[in-house]
Amino acid sequence: MHVVILASRPGWHVDELLRATRAAGAEPVLLPWEGNVARMGTAPGVRNTGRLLAEARAVLARIIPGGSMEQIIYRVDTLHRLEEEGVRVMNSARAIERTVDKAWTSAILARAGLPTPDTVACEGVDDAMAAFEALGDVVVKPLFGSMGLGMTRVSDPDIAWRVFRAIEEIRGVFYLQRFIPHTGRDLRAFVVGGEVLGAIERRADGWRTNFSRGGRAAPASLTPEQAGFAVRAAAAVGAEYAGVDLLPGEDGTSWVLEVNGIPGWEGLQQATGLDVAGAVIGQLLSR
Repeated sequence: MHVVILASRPGWHVDELLRATRAAGAEPVLLPWEGNVARMGTAPGVRNTGRLLAEARAVLARIIPGGSMEQIIYRVDTLHRLEEEGVRVMNSARAIERTVDKAWTSAILARAGLPTPDTVACEGVDDAMAAFEALGDVVVKPLFGSMGLGMTRVSDPDIAWRVFRAIEEIRGVFYLQRFIPHTGRDLRAFVVGGEVLGAIERRADGWRTNFSRGGRAAPASLTPEQAGFAVRAAAAVGAEYAGVDLLPGEDGTSWVLEVNGIPGWEGLQQATGLDVAGAVIGQLLSR
């Protein structure tokens, strides 16, 4: 039986997954998300380029391409349907939904008792300004998105007002997180199957440390507390594999910032030499 990799386009991560799947003795099939055709009634099932996905040994959901609200909901609901039909899907649709929405992720982390910065999500400019005044120095992030895109640090009330009005113009949701003073470094822990596979330290000259935004990656050793936070964070959102962003504060406190349910790992692999795709595929085929 074949392993389906649903992806928006070919690329480094997809190539690694194809390689790792073959190395595990399985047949990989790369299919585009846009090719899914769901039928109900006569000849029911989800097919893609003629293949019935219910017959796959497993389905791995790689980056879900951007699109309209209807397109995104349809794609994620397709994963829900496959799971209900007994198909092995990783990460699950539920885990992806929990991690793609930063506000929901933050709520789950806080409920799990993990240290996460004070956060406010709202839709009104006045509510956003009140949150800014209460939190002080904040990082404003898009509710959806990754790689540090669209993040803005705000500590001046006039700038905050202009940023919030710009978000209002695009009918966005305000997501504000208290800025945690740090030394220009954060940690990305990669969790697979309930264990930390490896971790990197990302450094930058400014406050934003993302590898994709110019941050420098180096292998890192986590403290037992940090490793425990990463494993608990992945478990809280139901992710079998995840990239967990940790921030060591200037005062020595470690914070859990985000959990990525469809994480990249190029920086981790370059820095550590780990076969990350091999570990991901191993987890996918383990059940």
